[in-house]
Amino acid sequence: MEYIILAILFLLSGFFMKYSDDLFDDKQDLKFASVFGVLCAIASAGATIYSTEAAYIFIAILLGNLIALKVDGIHHVITLLLFVLLCLVFGIPELSYVILLICILAALGDEVGHELISKVTDNKFLNLFFEYRFVMKVVILLLAIGDIFSIWIFLCFLSFEIAYEFAGIIFERFN
Repeated sequence: MEYIILAILFLLSGFFMKYSDDLFDDKQDLKFASVFGVLCAIASAGATIYSTEAAYIFIAILLGNLIALKVDGIHHVITLLLFVLLCLVFGIPELSYVILLICILAALGDEVGHELISKVTDNKFLNLFFEYRFVMKVVILLLAIGDIFSIWIFLCFLSFEIAYEFAGIIFERFN
């Protein structure tokens, strides 16, 4: 049951994150981008509070994006503040700084690679690898293979990624 709840929270978080970004970036719709950002913050914080493994992932995504200067709209600031507030109020599990740093570097690598790789190479593999942000997927899989994370959290993370991509498809089709 635990992983069903986590999978739902990961799915919702991924969907709301992408939809919020697309509403702001493509439609300049601050109101609904912020609403979807709030929903993303609630789902992400819920997973973070509920699971140590999810905490590593969502805190790393937040910090990786912050370091990469991808928090670039008020909807992101609202999402970030609500996420932090919920985590402070309800508490997060104790984390290893080493594992957190590994996850932050993976998230940062995804964000930097996503923005830059197509500008420096025509290599199709590298472009696809970074377009779909595979650094964190590989790192989470390796942590699962190394028995630091469970394989189930890797599957939950994949559900986040699938929902993120699905939200982009839905947005393009209906907006």
